[in-house]
Amino acid sequence: MTTIFTRIIEGEIPGTFVHRDDLCVVFMSINPMATGHALVVPTEEVDHWIDCSPELAAHLFAVSHRVAKAQEIAFGCERVGLIIAGYEVPHAHIHLIPTQSMSQLSFANAATSVDLDALTAAAAKISVALATF
Repeated sequence: MTTIFTRIIEGEIPGTFVHRDDLCVVFMSINPMATGHALVVPTEEVDHWIDCSPELAAHLFAVSHRVAKAQEIAFGCERVGLIIAGYEVPHAHIHLIPTQSMSQLSFANAATSVDLDALTAAAAKISVALATF
């Protein structure tokens, strides 16, 4: 069965993207824990992140590193938290969350809805920062 992330990647469901290549995409979370919360998702449907090939895992982390640097620039955060949980969607993905404190790294903080203009604005800030390096 096709995952919701595959449907977003294929354009069947709208997504707010900041990166796309042959192996993965990065789009904004619709349930952000903080402004700028993004998801790094392989285009290949892999349920559990440990089932990714070593090459795919390395690529996902390289992209995560670059996007996190851009989030740090874009949002002036103390740190960018990284979470791999894998329970909410059966498609491997990495959460990148700009934070000011450890307390922000909790799914209890996830918004139940988000304004599309806010997602677009956050994505634009990340995209501008990505273009600087």
